[in-house]
Amino acid sequence: MDKYISIGKAAKILGITPKTLRRWEQAKTIQSVRTPTGYRRYRADDIMRLLTQRQKGFGARCVIYARVSSSKQTRDGNLDRQRDRLLEEAQKRGYDPVLVVAEQASGINDKRRGLWRVLHLAEKRGFDVLLIEYPDRLARFGYRYLVEYLRAFDVRVETAQDQPPASFEEELTRDLITILTVFSARLYGRRSKGFRKKITETIQEHHEKGGEQTFGNRSQDPDLAAP
Repeated sequence: MDKYISIGKAAKILGITPKTLRRWEQAKTIQSVRTPTGYRRYRADDIMRLLTQRQKGFGARCVIYARVSSSKQTRDGNLDRQRDRLLEEAQKRGYDPVLVVAEQASGINDKRRGLWRVLHLAEKRGFDVLLIEYPDRLARFGYRYLVEYLRAFDVRVETAQDQPPASFEEELTRDLITILTVFSARLYGRRSKGFRKKITETIQEHHEKGGEQTFGNRSQDPDLAAP
């Protein structure tokens, strides 16, 4: 005869909250039966099976981090779709999302509030897995440093995709324009709209020609020449 246990006892065995166990039931990860008075009961064998899976990673506390670079991507729904894909992937992997961060910011911006929120939670050992769509979503540069930093707090970074989408080159071009604008402005003291426009046009022209054209000598370009 099967042995059944209450939701409170089952959650305690698994090291989770009753709310999480109910969510797993909704996702059809486990089934329950109801007592005549309406209380949930779980088969002890099912709980032990989940406990074994949990020891192998199932039910790990997960943080979802989604990011896009531009307001246009946000308006077009890219950020929402990215977040939803990650939530679906977390469910497939049997993870328990404890925080969902979706923000609009450049991949080279080191002052992202959402990212800092993730790092601070990691320092408190508040989760086990950081799930992102692909490495570039976490950081354009310094991705490996962040992975190693998070590993120091027993957090592993996992990606939902191996390759970035087709819009990757467009975002990369935008970030390169930002880098060139900032550093060139520091060198030459120019932050005018015309100066940024010149850099943008140069990069786009280079990109359209397949990267075969060089950017030329600075001394031959009046907009890039030293004042």
